[in-house]
Amino acid sequence: MKHYTNSNYALNKYSEGIVYRFADSIVEVTLADYLAENPDKTECDFQALKELSDEIYRQQDRAENAQTKKNDSLEGLDETQNGQEPSPEELLTAKIEAKEEYKQHQKYLALASHALDKLTEVQKRRYLLHRIEGITTREIASIDGCSHQSVVESLAGADKKIKKFLAKL
Repeated sequence: MKHYTNSNYALNKYSEGIVYRFADSIVEVTLADYLAENPDKTECDFQALKELSDEIYRQQDRAENAQTKKNDSLEGLDETQNGQEPSPEELLTAKIEAKEEYKQHQKYLALASHALDKLTEVQKRRYLLHRIEGITTREIASIDGCSHQSVVESLAGADKKIKKFLAKL
């Protein structure tokens, strides 16, 4: 690590772990450290985190290099622009949160798909028209050429099946 003391990107990229540089020290989080602190995570999770860390440091390094090539003085900067660059930790946290939100969204979509599979074709069509498309029960009755009460009962049955499915989880 001693050959890469000037670049956080190089320091992180060429080490086996994830490297954090502080004003007075350098800390490396190894795979073993990560797995010990996060027993529910895998080596793949660590590798994804390492790649994300490398990318954040690379972007930061590029931004710093681009900034040093400019000749603007600090006095010319507007105060609203000064200090607006998010830290690597903030970027990393935001990307991890986005990934977790995506995973959670995928779980909900899979759950919704399984719940809809429990409905008859008529119930599913009416349920989607009413709950997703926002079409009224009277409009659905007109489309289907049936009574309003029939649509209301069909939707109530669909709700009951979905609640029963979700209760089993």
